[in-house]
Amino acid sequence: MSIDLQIRPYRADDKSRLLLIWRAASEVGHPFFSKDQLDEQQRLVGEVYLSKAETWVAQDDGEPVGFIGLLDSFIGGLFVSPEAHGRGIGRALIAHALERKHSLELEVYARNENAVGFYRRLGFFEVDRRPTDDNSLPFEVIRLRR
Repeated sequence: MSIDLQIRPYRADDKSRLLLIWRAASEVGHPFFSKDQLDEQQRLVGEVYLSKAETWVAQDDGEPVGFIGLLDSFIGGLFVSPEAHGRGIGRALIAHALERKHSLELEVYARNENAVGFYRRLGFFEVDRRPTDDNSLPFEVIRLRR
C-alpha cells in the first residue's frame, strides 16, 4: 500500500475529521475508559486542545489520517486512525515534531502497551511515573523523554 503523506498545520475545518480519528484511536488505545469518560475527553479535545496546541495534521492523498498536538516541546497527544496504524504515520509525526523542537516529552498510560512500545522504539526513555492521571483516575501514567 503506497502512502502519499504530507504534514501540515491544523485548520479549523479539520476539527470533525480529527475528532473521529481521536475517538477511534482512543477506543483502541484506551479501552479502560468508560464511554462517558471518552465523551468528556472528546469534548475537551474539540473545544480546547485542538486550537490551544500547536497541532500538525498528517494527511494521505489529501485526507487527514493522524495528528500531533504540541505544547511547546510536550506532546499533548498523538493519534493515528486505527486503519492507518503500522504505515509510519506516527513515526513521521514524531520526526516532524523533533525537527521543530529538538527534544520531546510526553505522558502515556502504562496500560496502553502498544503506545509505550512505540515510543520506546523511537528512543524515548522513562523519566517519571505516577499512579493516577490528570483527572486523579487510577490509571498509571509514564512520562517519557527524547
